[in-house]
Parts: sequence; structure tokens; C-alpha cells
Amino acid sequence: NSVVLEGKIYDVKSQRFILGRKYNIEPSLLRLAAHKMADELMKLYGEPPLFTSKIVFVSNRDGNDEIYLMDYDGQNQVRLTYNRVRDYMPAWAPDRKKIAYTSFKEGQAILYILDLEQGKLTTVQNEGTNFAPAFSPDGKKLAFCSTLEEGNSEIYVAQSNGTKIRRLTFNKAIDTAPTWSPTSREIAFTSDRSGTPQIYIMDAEGTNIRHVSFGGNYHDAPAWAPTGERLAYVSRVNLIFDLYILNLRTNQIIKLTESNARNESPAWSPDGRHLVFSSNRKGTIQIFSIDYDGTNLRQLTFQGENKLPDWSK
Repeated sequence: NSVVLEGKIYDVKSQRFILGRKYNIEPSLLRLAAHKMADELMKLYGEPPLFTSKIVFVSNRDGNDEIYLMDYDGQNQVRLTYNRVRDYMPAWAPDRKKIAYTSFKEGQAILYILDLEQGKLTTVQNEGTNFAPAFSPDGKKLAFCSTLEEGNSEIYVAQSNGTKIRRLTFNKAIDTAPTWSPTSREIAFTSDRSGTPQIYIMDAEGTNIRHVSFGGNYHDAPAWAPTGERLAYVSRVNLIFDLYILNLRTNQIIKLTESNARNESPAWSPDGRHLVFSSNRKGTIQIFSIDYDGTNLRQLTFQGENKLPDWSK
């Protein structure tokens, strides 16, 4: 009633044994063991764990928007929330043990942190409308958007446990969609302070704000790559929403998607080589993965409508 999974890595040129792993497991755990073994190989070459990474997302397959979880390749899709109201915008903590999300289970948009191991739910902010959470890569802070003080969306930051909330942006325009740099020292976000939605970057303290998106009147949903130099975002041209990638070092822009559809909500893989996003290119809104050069498009979800993915780091 068990399976032995064994893997060994050799350097062919030097004929030297490098790494070996052996798992004696139940057949039902074979897939997980193989993924762990693959991540051991990734770790050997200094790469973050990809094959055991997870994707959280929103699905209405059971009647209303709830939070779901799946493997990096779309397998093992399971439901996480059972609130029978709208739950949306889930975001991973860097330790892969918690997610933040917004829920209307109390009648308004309240921001929560869910501990996936203990099942504990912590309220971050319950005044105003609260959404778009983003944990800092160092695990110390949680950025989010709220209408708490002046009725329009501003960006706030709290400790990762939801305490010590303070405001970062002070503008009559809408500021939203925060995403952290890999160093946790900067935040990219969307603002319409220039008249149309554009991408900006500010220091983690809310200072030194600069405009980084140009050439178009609609840019939204920035996602900072874990490698640091790339920023994915959504741009609308002639009512078509496509994904683009901006190289922050060279200012070069590449178009990632090419379809007569709404391609939205990009999120990077742990190694910065792949992205997930939502698209209605097949008629209903589904989640797809794609390599950062625009190749290897794969559909990950099929049941109901699925959107707002976030990939664990």
C-alpha cells in the first residue's frame, strides 16, 4: 500500500553524485512528493520553489464569489471560504500560510487575514470599503486600499498582523492596486490623479511618487515581478484589455497577450518566469498561465467563472 519514489542527480561531466531523495509514501501523495523533489532541484540552482506553489483565486462555480485554491498547474482545486456572500481579491502572505481577502459577510467590504493552517480569521479593517490587499515580500507589512477617511480610495499600510494602520497616499483621485517591490522598499500602484488610470511607484513610506506608465490613457493592475526589473500591468486600447510588461531598467515595453478579450489581473510565479491572469477569451472568465515572453498559454480553470488569481511566492 505504498510507493517508493527515488530521484538522484548526477553531474555527467565529472560523474559526481550531487543530490538524492527517497520517499516512501501513500499512492495518493505521489504527485506532491514528485513536486517536492522537483523543488529540491530548483533549490539546488538557487531558484524559488515553483512546483509546490499554489494559486488562490475567486470563483462563482458554487453560486457566489468565494475563495478557492489550486496547484500551480490547475490541479487540486479546493474551496476555502463558505460565506455565501461575495469574497474577493485574495492575496498570499510570503510564508504561504496566510491569505488576506475582502468579504461582504458582515454586509460591507471588510478586510480579513485567514490563517490557512489554524483556520483563524483576523479582521484588519472594518470601517469604509477595504480591498486590494498586498503583503510585503519581507512579511512585515500589508498594503491595502480603503475609503476610510475621505470617501475615495487611498492606499494604507499595516503590520502584517493587521495592526498599526497608517495612510500612504493623500490625493483626491482614486489610488488603488498596490504591489510591492521584491525589496519591500517600494510600492507600485494605480492612480487617476492625471485624469486617467496610470501606474505610479512610491517609496514604502508614501514619498517620492513618480509616474512610470506612458503611451495610453488606461493602465491598471500592476504586478511587480519577484526578480525586480519587470512590472506587468493591464492596458486598454480600443476597448480591448491586454497584458503588458514594462522593464523598469530599460523602459522597454512588450505586449504579453494578443486577443480580442479582457485580459486582466496578472500575478507572477515565484521564479518570475510565468504569470497567471484572468481572461474571457473563451467566452467565460477563466484563469490562464503564460510564460513571461508570451508563449505556452494554458487554461487552468473551466468550471464557473474564475478571476483575481494570486500566485504564492
